[in-house]
Amino acid sequence: MKQHSDNGQEHRPGRARLVKKEYVVPFVLVTSLFFMWGFARAILDVLNKHFQMAMDISLTHSSMIQATTYIGYFLMAIPAGIFITRYGYRRGVVLGLLLFGLGSLLFIPGESAMSFNFFLVSLFVIGCGLVVLETAANPYVTELGDPSTAPSRLNLAQSFNGLGCILAPAIVGGFLFRNADSSVAVPYAIMGAVVLVVAIVFTRVKLPEIGQRSDTLPGHEGATAASPFRALGRLVRNRGFMFGVGALFFYEIAEIAINSFFINYATDGGWMTPTTAAAVLSVCGLGLFMLARVVGSWVMSKIDARKVLVVCAVMTVAGAVLVACNFGALSRAGVFICYAFEAIMFPTVFALSIPQAKGDTKMASSLMMMTPLGGAVGTVLMGVCAEAWSISGAFVVPAIGYAVVLLYAIYALKYLK
Repeated sequence: MKQHSDNGQEHRPGRARLVKKEYVVPFVLVTSLFFMWGFARAILDVLNKHFQMAMDISLTHSSMIQATTYIGYFLMAIPAGIFITRYGYRRGVVLGLLLFGLGSLLFIPGESAMSFNFFLVSLFVIGCGLVVLETAANPYVTELGDPSTAPSRLNLAQSFNGLGCILAPAIVGGFLFRNADSSVAVPYAIMGAVVLVVAIVFTRVKLPEIGQRSDTLPGHEGATAASPFRALGRLVRNRGFMFGVGALFFYEIAEIAINSFFINYATDGGWMTPTTAAAVLSVCGLGLFMLARVVGSWVMSKIDARKVLVVCAVMTVAGAVLVACNFGALSRAGVFICYAFEAIMFPTVFALSIPQAKGDTKMASSLMMMTPLGGAVGTVLMGVCAEAWSISGAFVVPAIGYAVVLLYAIYALKYLK
């Protein structure tokens, strides 16, 4: 099926350059940020099991690790959009990196106090920093080339997010599960120092401000894209765009809930040790996730992204239901089906939804970056269900999340051009 650019011209996937020549350097710089927040988010999955063991807390209690981080996403997303709208992408990136680095370094006094609540405060600050980074980077990448290649381009950038997700459980999990006395502050202190150095680098580079209109928006005479609160009003009344936001929220419920409890699922009944489970999560689960994003980026350069999204959504629902049915080894394969076919969902839904914002790109991104709150909701729900039923039965939670993405994919195929 043909895809259309904003000016009404038709484009076929694969005909246009993935990244405009003049934007290659900005693309590389911003893509490095995808790796960094992928690494930071994947560590949470290791912390979940680590704190259960080190502090003798329950599944539901440990789920506050994800919940607190993604509450930071929810509360900071709109302020991030306002800041980036007023001050630009580069300053937004620097602010996000500073918050990210500060939260990481707070793990040092947190470990001295050995207070779970102090760790949660640190993770909240990290969450605030990550949402500023994601609010800036995701829409920026979609603007670095032809609109018809936006889903493919964003999937490629998000592949480096997957690389961060692979390395974090392997490196940090191997360190923390090596012995009971391993310091959780060490990996965070190293990460905080690296992040602050990157922040300094971004203060010295120039990112071209693209994709922002200062003129009057069609159909909104008298309102400009630089008016963030008016932009918010337009966006919440835009049903097509808000459906995309809802789909991302439910996707986050599924993805983050599975990541959070993978180690618990893999160690249930003695299938794996925590150290082995962390390695399998990294190499097999998240490695498959990254590979699927790379492959998905190529596939969508040949095939309509909406059709790819429908197929992937069907497969993830099937995979999650398979795990929930608990058919033994066969059900375990369902987890990896989810990792393989969920990979393209976030960047593809994001890229399909952004054009619906009709120029209010930065505020649209901030609304979409509130959706990781779904990870907090999904993790808590899955923890409660796991304690009430079983860890495999709790996979009904991600199954519901994927089902909503499937509904959006069908909508996009029918109504979005």
